[in-house]
Amino acid sequence: MSIEASTEDSGDEGSSPGALKRFVSAGRGLWHNVSDADWNDWHWQLKHRITRLEQLTRLMPTLTAEEYAGTQLANHKLALAITPYFFNLINPADEHCPIRRQVIPRLEETHTAPWEMSDPCGEDSHSPVPGLVHRYPDRVLFLVTDRCASYCRYCTRSRLVSNASGYDFHPRFADQLDYIRQHPEIRDVLLSGGDPLLFSDDKLNQLLTALRAIPHVEFVRIGTRIPIFLPQRITPELCAMLKRHHPLFISIHSNHPRELTTEVRTALERLADAGIPLGNQSVLLRHVNDDAEVMKAHVQKLLMCRVRPYYIYQCDLIAGSAHLRTSVRKGLEIMQALRGHTTGYAVPTYVIDAPGGGGKVPVSPEYVLSRSTGRVIIRNYEGKIFEYPEAPDGTPQFAAPREIVEPELV
Repeated sequence: MSIEASTEDSGDEGSSPGALKRFVSAGRGLWHNVSDADWNDWHWQLKHRITRLEQLTRLMPTLTAEEYAGTQLANHKLALAITPYFFNLINPADEHCPIRRQVIPRLEETHTAPWEMSDPCGEDSHSPVPGLVHRYPDRVLFLVTDRCASYCRYCTRSRLVSNASGYDFHPRFADQLDYIRQHPEIRDVLLSGGDPLLFSDDKLNQLLTALRAIPHVEFVRIGTRIPIFLPQRITPELCAMLKRHHPLFISIHSNHPRELTTEVRTALERLADAGIPLGNQSVLLRHVNDDAEVMKAHVQKLLMCRVRPYYIYQCDLIAGSAHLRTSVRKGLEIMQALRGHTTGYAVPTYVIDAPGGGGKVPVSPEYVLSRSTGRVIIRNYEGKIFEYPEAPDGTPQFAAPREIVEPELV
């Protein structure tokens, strides 16, 4: 099959809001001769990932000079890996394809701005035992692996993930579990990495069983991009196993409406039917989702997949990510375009992970304009200004709230 012919099945939905919200299959693309049994086997997908420059140039001869050079150097920083399924979402005719920008290396990854860091979230400095990050009082990040189904070029753990830079990450589950047992303030454990859903059902079940046996651990979360990169992994057997470990939450990672295919929707519905609350975390990326209409279509499409938009992250200051980072101003504009213009369930929290380990800081447009002992001046999503009467105990006074009509400028 030619490259041109394969784009019809690539999930290239167009850019109008209606087109962006349509669910289409990723198709088979250049793998159209693969059997159904193989294509739908997540092990086959992993075994046939695109991991080398010669594979990529053969499958997509339209690589730009920046992509070619970046792929040559990729394994010195963050490995190249793209599942065949996810590769089919790339439009090879579009240099600016939002899927392409997320997974194909570029030469710009070798350029480090003065303010960028290898560990922008300060995880290593908050790690009491290898593989465990204890930054917040009542919860820990439990890193389980350094492997992912595909590698995002803006990965905040690129120092660790794929081991391309020689970090040599080896989790020590016994030590990680012992630390949690010895700290009764820990009520929430987030499994991440790398991607925990790359584990076999048995191995993941053993880890979840050990965590659920700790009395003060109230619930467990899994952070994963597997439903997006590898929906074939979300099998009925996996869901049946996960269902035994409630309360269990899963945070997925999707950035663009084109990623939400019919295959992904089926995988997410399977998880939801197993009683698992689903949230999504997006990263704001230049020329990927830094557009209000694209983001609105994305969050609305997530709700149709039974996923609650949870966070939009400002891209962390990871070394080599400047070409993908957009401004905070743009993020605020997008949030303003969502609030009041779509259902509240579709509006995530926009956050910046404070550089160096300060944690997540919510960032939002200014809706409270001023406060005093007697009143609060607020504006709504339309820009209209209102006065809300305030009392020392926070209850409203007898005076009714009123809209403030600003004088027209002449």
